[in-house]
Amino acid sequence: MKSRIRELRHRYGISQTELAEAVGTTRQTIISIEAERFTTSLPTAYKISHFFALTIEEVFDFSEIDRELWEE
Repeated sequence: MKSRIRELRHRYGISQTELAEAVGTTRQTIISIEAERFTTSLPTAYKISHFFALTIEEVFDFSEIDRELWEE
């Protein structure tokens, strides 16, 4: 799943480690989310979005999931 996490971190000068600690996850999880190798849980997505004072939809791109739902 695509996200704007890397862009937001750079904009606010926050490292992967700092973000991970702030939302209660690991740096490896943040790396995997940014690289689109891992789809995060809803609670973690909420925490990340809340950290940046944005909605989940403003941070994460759900268009692929939306497309899959309509194709079923």
